[in-house]
Amino acid sequence: MFTGIVEETGRVLAFEPKTEAWSLAIAAQAALIDLAAGDSIAVHGCCLTVTQFDATSLRFDVLEETRRLTNFSALRPGGLVNLERSLRFGGKVGGHFVTGHIDALGVVEAFEAREKDYYLRIGVADEFTRYIVHKGSIAIDGVSLTIAEVTDRSFAVWLIPHTRSVTNLHEKRVDDPVNLEFDLLGKHVEKLLLTRTS
Repeated sequence: MFTGIVEETGRVLAFEPKTEAWSLAIAAQAALIDLAAGDSIAVHGCCLTVTQFDATSLRFDVLEETRRLTNFSALRPGGLVNLERSLRFGGKVGGHFVTGHIDALGVVEAFEAREKDYYLRIGVADEFTRYIVHKGSIAIDGVSLTIAEVTDRSFAVWLIPHTRSVTNLHEKRVDDPVNLEFDLLGKHVEKLLLTRTS
């Protein structure tokens, strides 16, 4: 479980196919604090298990399915990725509950400065628009954000300067893919309602 409050951006060192899985190596600092093999780290909002680490980097095994269903296929050495360690008892919940299980890919449709803030609009497939709620929560590449605007096939959020400076969202360009995780409560309520009406 995560909160969507990114702790740092790590830098991709390598992402390459191995015999049993893809191997993802990331240079990091904050994510290495009190780390143990087997710990969960959200990488671009996707929950991954640490398989190896040293004083400056960590490594994950990535399934082909994960690579296919996320924006990991766009990862390149040198690129920045958002990192968050899993929530611990007694920790702060500054964003919203995020599981690290990616629901869909979105596509950047617009990203522009508007006075002091930045406007980011994401296109989504029709089948997922029911999860987009005005003033609701969403995780974009693992960043907890509030939905400010909803259209038939897109939604928009506003980024404050702090969010741009501590995440990789400042690198996003039109047509870039982003990982989306919709609000957990909304998905559960939908499932319960469908079960009751069946």
